[in-house]
Amino acid sequence: MRNLRLGFLLLLYFAFLLGIEALKFHRTERTERISGSAGDVLEDDPVGRLKVFVYELPSKYNKKILQKDPRCLSHMFAAEIYMHRFLLSSPVRTLNPGEADWFYTPVYTTCDLTPNGLPLPFKSPRMMRSAIQLIASNWPYWNRTEGADHFFIVPHDFAACFHYQEEKAIGRGILPLLQRATLVQTFGQRNHVCLKDGSITIPPYAPPQKMQSHFIPPDIPRSIFVYFRGLFYDVGNDPEGGYYARGARAAVWENFKDNPLFDISTEHPTTYYEDMQRAIFCLCPLGWAPWSPRLVEAVIFGCIPVIIADDIVLPFADAIPWEEIGVFVDEKDVPNLDTILTSIPPEEILRKQRLLANPSMKQAMLFPQPAQPGDAFHQILNGLARKLPHDRSVYLSPGEKILNWTAGPIGDLKPW
Repeated sequence: MRNLRLGFLLLLYFAFLLGIEALKFHRTERTERISGSAGDVLEDDPVGRLKVFVYELPSKYNKKILQKDPRCLSHMFAAEIYMHRFLLSSPVRTLNPGEADWFYTPVYTTCDLTPNGLPLPFKSPRMMRSAIQLIASNWPYWNRTEGADHFFIVPHDFAACFHYQEEKAIGRGILPLLQRATLVQTFGQRNHVCLKDGSITIPPYAPPQKMQSHFIPPDIPRSIFVYFRGLFYDVGNDPEGGYYARGARAAVWENFKDNPLFDISTEHPTTYYEDMQRAIFCLCPLGWAPWSPRLVEAVIFGCIPVIIADDIVLPFADAIPWEEIGVFVDEKDVPNLDTILTSIPPEEILRKQRLLANPSMKQAMLFPQPAQPGDAFHQILNGLARKLPHDRSVYLSPGEKILNWTAGPIGDLKPW
């Protein structure tokens, strides 16, 4: 019975490919502009719409940390480093704090890696507290709003909750001193304690030059139906199974490891980027957190992202029409992935591919060096600009205090 089902799916797939090729012959455009307000937002220029003051902190908060471990420059959390560099030379930067709309504190809280390159967030709360104490005691701007006109880049797995395991991140909650600030973070999940109202969700860092060096000719056919490379189980951290990825990755493997439509493996080949460009669908399941660089890679390589992460909040959702370019599959429906994907009409597949081919879509997902119009740096600034002007209620009366400086785990209160 199983073999009959697989044979039927293969027939569907070949019919699907024939339909795709027939439609390709008739189409006149290889890309499609995003319609409506999303397309306009994606192409906004933030210059002239806001001014940002960058605090000059002692180098122990940023440059010296990076000098100790240059691997941080290529890590998926590197947005905090590149955003700092971008702002230093950006036309939105002002050296006059009196005219600033926003204040930015350059602190590299994710640049503490194990020998295997995994981030250690345990010192991050103390480091962030130390930086805030410094700006609060040396400049008057934090105290007048207690951070309500300040933004911070927090690209940890669970952002300002500063832990890589969800249960412990939830237990910690967002660092109390950041409760009034705007958080710019990779983590996004609706109704979650680690995502507060007003946060800006951004893509993780993926090396632009590295990806661009692996481009293949666009006329090479997409002969892989579904592609995924990565862990299905995390035995070291989840020996009993079921907790990692809430069981969704395990379900992918158990249901489709022998399915010829699915090219899935834990091995990461040297042709990984090329393979994504030969695939129609790329799985983007949650891991420990709901996000991963696969989402960026899928968009850059024109592979339709299949997003398996319930309640995920995606990067720049007001500018990128994720519902139009991706496929969303509930975690509970993973066993039906083959049926879901083979049921999508070829016309819909082609439209998603044309939207993905739009250069502005790809640009918004990258942090290039040097910066380019419409890139992720500019999308962050656009998000900040749309929050202006600040409501007068964010400014505190003289002597008024809202934040509790002694709140949080005792370990976080130790000097850094």
